[in-house]
Amino acid sequence: MKKEFFRKLTANLYFVYSALEEEIQRHLNHPVVSSIYFPELDRKAKLEEDLAFYYGENWQEEIVASEGSKAYITRIQKVASTEPALLVAHAYVRYMGDLSGGQSLKNIARSAMNLPPDQGTGLHEFDQIATVEARRAFKGKYRDALNSLPVDETLAQKIVEEANKAFTLNRNLADELEPDVKAAIGEEEFERLTRKEQPGSTEASVAR
Repeated sequence: MKKEFFRKLTANLYFVYSALEEEIQRHLNHPVVSSIYFPELDRKAKLEEDLAFYYGENWQEEIVASEGSKAYITRIQKVASTEPALLVAHAYVRYMGDLSGGQSLKNIARSAMNLPPDQGTGLHEFDQIATVEARRAFKGKYRDALNSLPVDETLAQKIVEEANKAFTLNRNLADELEPDVKAAIGEEEFERLTRKEQPGSTEASVAR
């Protein structure tokens, strides 16, 4: 049950990150999007390694996007085509989550499934930001980049609102797998890792 949850979650996040990173790459000439692009954060290749571990070499034929991940991807693609600056919100929510609470999830997964040292949790392995100190410093660098975005008050507020939508999309994705999640990590830990962020929680980072 534990492994089944983690491989389902990994598969769905692969679809989400593939869409997000494709759109970020497509808009690297955009002044706002380029300001928060850090290649060391890219997750797609790491997720591919995880999927090969969980599903085998034919993993691409085994994985299917859930309804929650489809909705998430649709939203990413919509903002990319209408107002690319809002990709900042989705990047912030996903990458900063991976660098923060995601590290706890990684440790839980490794313990629960007795994983080999270098397999199964690549999503939360950042080769160029490998230590606690390095992650802390990088998060400060990322927030500085957010605070320096070339945006006005109106766009800053839109980014905040989009970040809260991204939190909801993340929660919906977790809710789909809730029975498997709770079986894997326990109900208390599930609530701690997935509880809804308070509205305005991103304001300090992106609002002027």
